[in-house]
Amino acid sequence: MPDSPDQLEFARAVLREEASALHTLADRLDDRFNAAVGLIAQCATSGGTVLVSGLGKSGLVGAKISATLASLGVPSHAVHPTEASHGDLGRFRTRDLVICLSKSGETDEVINLAAILRQDGLPIISITGGGDSPSSLERLATVPLTLGISHEAGDMPAPTSSTTATLALGDALALAAARILRFTDADFARRHPGGSLGGVLRPVMDVVRFRAGENLPLIPDALTVEQALVEARRQSVRRPGALLLIDSQSGALTGIFTDGDLRRLVLDAPDDLKKPIADCMTRSPRTLPDDAIVRDAITLFREQRQDEIPVVDRQGKPVGLLDVQDLIALRLVRD
Repeated sequence: MPDSPDQLEFARAVLREEASALHTLADRLDDRFNAAVGLIAQCATSGGTVLVSGLGKSGLVGAKISATLASLGVPSHAVHPTEASHGDLGRFRTRDLVICLSKSGETDEVINLAAILRQDGLPIISITGGGDSPSSLERLATVPLTLGISHEAGDMPAPTSSTTATLALGDALALAAARILRFTDADFARRHPGGSLGGVLRPVMDVVRFRAGENLPLIPDALTVEQALVEARRQSVRRPGALLLIDSQSGALTGIFTDGDLRRLVLDAPDDLKKPIADCMTRSPRTLPDDAIVRDAITLFREQRQDEIPVVDRQGKPVGLLDVQDLIALRLVRD
């Protein structure tokens, strides 16, 4: 058995070959890619479905491409080419689009399916390895896309570079079509309400526990530190980890005073409790708009290490306070 260093070098070589295949694919994209994306977008806007079909490992890759399309707002299903001839042809409608996958372009089951659908007038996008002359599947396709893969990584008979390139090309098609369709984060969130993906795309106000007018004291910045603490206790039974200070006239946020600020003041300069809190607060803290999503908050926490983030409306008035513990409790960030 080869020793570990040999195995590591072999693995690195495989990954480099697959990466090289993707670079080759990127360089060879041309107007046929644009035509394929146009067909996908047209199918989606006309109420059609993108049906993806391939056999064996191409079928498995096709299922993932189909799932990606569906998650990005393009209705899609994977169809087994053999099952299609045993009743599943009923899935195909005239407004649908078909993506057929075959490395060789000569897979009988896929070619037979493409030939039937071509007769029915359905547009076909083919993804094949490509060669010196067009394959049977390429000749049947409305838009033939080729990978330009001459050999597989690792010099093994199993498909490696070709499946990686097919998967990546499918991602590129799906993302480009979603871009044309103006697919948004909000659209994605509606399709992914569960898990971490759904969590980071939720409106930030959905996870804010401390809200102005409910349990979040808003303190005029003209008060002393001591007066501000008393006023915060009067307004709320449970005080958040920071006080939000506002201009008494406009109600706009002027600063933040955290529990850490209070501890440092008590330990280092207790006489400053009599000073105006405006002299002790952090002025113009980083904030989030009230229409932000949780992903924006996570970015701010990670990049700025800010444990409390005020959420403000368009007039700069605080509407909530997001604490990092809110996101930790939802398992969206780690402590």
